Amino acid sequence: MEASGPLKGVKVRELGSLIAGPFAGRLFGDFGAEVIKVEPPKIGDPLRKWRLLKDGTSLWWYVQSRNKKCITLNLKSKEGEEIIKKLAKEVDIIIENFKPGTLEKWNIGYEDLKKINPKIIMVRISGYGQSGPYSSKPGFGSIGEALGGIRYLSGYPDLPPVRTGISIGDSVAAIYAVMSAVMAIYNRDMNGGEGQYIDVALYEAIFSLMESLVSEYDQFKFIRERSGNTLPGIAPSNIYLCNDGKYVAIGANGDSIFQRLTQAMGREDLAKNEAFKSNDGRAKNMAYLDAQITQWTISKTIDEVLSILDVHQIPSGAIYNVADMFKDAHFKAREMIQDVKVEGLGNLKMPGIIPKFSKTPGSIKWSGLKLGESNREIYQELLGFSAEALSEMKTRGII
Repeated sequence: MEASGPLKGVKVRELGSLIAGPFAGRLFGDFGAEVIKVEPPKIGDPLRKWRLLKDGTSLWWYVQSRNKKCITLNLKSKEGEEIIKKLAKEVDIIIENFKPGTLEKWNIGYEDLKKINPKIIMVRISGYGQSGPYSSKPGFGSIGEALGGIRYLSGYPDLPPVRTGISIGDSVAAIYAVMSAVMAIYNRDMNGGEGQYIDVALYEAIFSLMESLVSEYDQFKFIRERSGNTLPGIAPSNIYLCNDGKYVAIGANGDSIFQRLTQAMGREDLAKNEAFKSNDGRAKNMAYLDAQITQWTISKTIDEVLSILDVHQIPSGAIYNVADMFKDAHFKAREMIQDVKVEGLGNLKMPGIIPKFSKTPGSIKWSGLKLGESNREIYQELLGFSAEALSEMKTRGII
């Protein structure tokens, strides 16, 4: 299928496995870049066997590797080194998420490849970055979340820290990887710049989200702690139980929004209370206000609560699980759940494309491919290997 989207013509080579690097590759592919994913022969990316499997293949694989061409190659071999260098000759971006020093050991690090292609952009994702005392340590997204601060802040104050239900550290690092690579291409092509490598550390990607954490500690030696579903110093903003056992999230921390909430609840007494006119007063009385709101929500179903809040223009929403998303009219209107044909499975539903471009939208052209499915196309048509050479390399475990 012909490439389309704002990154049409951008050539990306994806080295590495599992989450951070491959998620970055997925984002490039969603918006039209030509992404060639390199996997070890026979075993492939471990993600092929993660989470729930259908007919032996992970459903996550079909999502994470959509819009990519998939080849196999033993990067540790001399032939693998030579092939990567051929693939690097006209490439724009290489994504890798090995432990620092691994590609250098195989003679395909940034300094090796820039001799072949000085314009190359290499995005290097690792646990701790390419330098510093921790750089040689193995690092997963979960460890980056721990060091970066989000684990410490997640959960309730009287319970141990918890993780989010997804690999948020890997995903945030991947988004930084894509953003920075596009910046580097712009600098190279529009500002007369050169190729370069980009150092994305998982813990730093999470650390960058930590709002005023650093400045508050610097000035007040204040350490932010776990606070459950509340926002310390900002009120009211919480989740509240309804009488059908469901929770509604309400954000009424703006002064005028809080006034509208009191009207929705029929609690003009709260609106008239001088202590609640501004956020600093409400924050001091957070527990009391949350109790009053819960008294109101627990008397109604979640649909009744949401209907009233919508009338009064109060930011609110149900706490969705995936089944709720499938039924939601807004998800449908925004094409956030799409059907994609998968060989042997029929149509598979997967997340849609974000963000949405008015002129050059991204698209899902195909799902994750079988192991080595693009070998013939890439090795014969792009690199010029003969069918006999491919057969011989396969026998020797090179591809």
